[in-house]
Formats: sequence, C-alpha cells, structure tokens
Amino acid sequence: MKFILTIISLLSILYVSGQELNCQVNVVTKPGVDITTTEQEVLSELEQSIFELMNSTSWTKDQYEVEERINCVFQLSITKVSGNGVFEGSLQVQATRPVYNSTYNTTLINFLDEDVSFAYQRNAQILFSENQFTSNLTSILAFYAYYIIGLDADSFSLRAGDPNFNKAQNIVTLAQSGGGLGWRSSEKGRRNRYWLIDNTLQELFSPLRETFYEYHRDGLDNMFNNQELAKTNISAAVNKLLAVNNSRPGSVNILNFVQSKRDELKGIYGEADRKQKIELVNTLKRLDPANSSKYQEILE
Repeated sequence: MKFILTIISLLSILYVSGQELNCQVNVVTKPGVDITTTEQEVLSELEQSIFELMNSTSWTKDQYEVEERINCVFQLSITKVSGNGVFEGSLQVQATRPVYNSTYNTTLINFLDEDVSFAYQRNAQILFSENQFTSNLTSILAFYAYYIIGLDADSFSLRAGDPNFNKAQNIVTLAQSGGGLGWRSSEKGRRNRYWLIDNTLQELFSPLRETFYEYHRDGLDNMFNNQELAKTNISAAVNKLLAVNNSRPGSVNILNFVQSKRDELKGIYGEADRKQKIELVNTLKRLDPANSSKYQEILE
C-alpha cells in the first residue's frame, strides 16, 4: 500500500509544475546591426539561457498544472553591439490568458521596453536571486515574469496580483544600484519599468485594477453565457479608466491596456448597438487621443 501511495505521489509531481510561465523566447538582431559570427553564436546561446530561466524558475510558491501555465512571448531585438559582450536593444513582452468556455486567448500585456542594455558572455549563467541584484538582464527578465504573473492573477480575482507586483517593485529598487536604464522615476518619459509598477500599486490607479478584473471576469468570461451582459460589463469597466486618466493623463498603464485591447474590442462590438459603440469609442478616444483614428475603426 505504501508503495502504491509513493507511485501516486511521484505521478502527481510529474503532472504538477511549480513553474508558472510557458514562455517563448526569440533573440533577433535588427537589420543593419554589424555583428560577427561569434557574437551571433553568443546570442543564440543567450536565447536558450533566457528560455531556461523563464520556464524553469519557480517564481512563486504556487503550484501550476501544465495547462495552467501562463503563455507569454519575449522578443529581444538587438540594436547595438558595443563589443566585450555588451548589447543594447528592446524587449517586446506579450502575455495572454484563456477566456472561459472558449478557445480564445486574450492579451494581458503587449509592451515594448526600449531601455534594454546588458552584458553577456559565452557560457555565462543567468542567475536570479529574489533579494539580490545579479545583473541588469536578469532583473529585467524577472521583473516581467512577476509582472505577468501579477496581471494574470488580477484578471481572475480583484487585486490578487499584489504579492507578485510587490516582488516586481522590489526588483526595481534593487536594480537601481546597477546603473541600467528603465529603473528610475527621473528618466525621460514615463514609459519605463519604474512607472509601470509604481502606477500599478498606487491607490490612484485602483480603478484600473478594478477595470482589469471586471473586463476579464465579468466581461470576456461571461461572453459564452450572456453576450449582451458581457458587453455592458466591459463598457462599464472601461469607463472606470476615465477617473484615473483625469488625474494622470497618458499614463503608460492605461495606454498599454487600451492599445492591447483595441482589436479585441473591435471584434466584440462588431454587431453591437450603434449607440453603445459610439459611447465606447468616445471613451477610448479620451483615454488615448493620439490613436483616435484607430478606435474610430470600431464604428466601421
């Protein structure tokens, strides 16, 4: 009997994963970047190292079954090679989660981080320590790992992402000692990692957290049962962003949310009542006036 129980326990371990992410990693060089064959080989090795870090690390103590892992894509685009293993570029971060009772996956984040610089040598290990700065690259990757896990949790339960967002904020604090870009409030613009997580945790942005939860749980996850109610809930959720926008117009968090949902909203409201469409589009234009013409497409 003990032998049987041991086998069952071992099988359970095999089918339950401590890893939270199912991350696809691509490392590419932008056209025109002068790169040697050796440096290209180093970047290929880097791609595998990032893949292993993202997919093999247990970022939290929660247990995830294989099918529960969060699908995400990290595309690191190298724009400059300075020699001695120093690289600069940008990181496109995307993550999705499934919608209840459907085969559809909705975007949680689609963000371009343009402040990526790091050193990497052949055979180097990318090591993560939760309470210690080890490298700029490791900190960037770990930051987005926790941020994605936090967003996923927030989409299922109101403010459930706080533990992971707090860890992301701790990474920002530790990384400020490393001298890399993207970690400080004083840097040009407000589209960096510092503001992304600072805004998330500020009480002023609570309506955005509510929007994120209600949009996904009361809206998308309800589409199968009651499409009209789901659309009404989505509209109400998006309207909550106006209060935040009045105080912090053009914040990176709001812009990232509405821009990543634009095409999705166009599909959802394709056959909606004209009045409902107009109200939604007017709200989106107020939130992101620079892209008004793109939101206008929802009415077409």
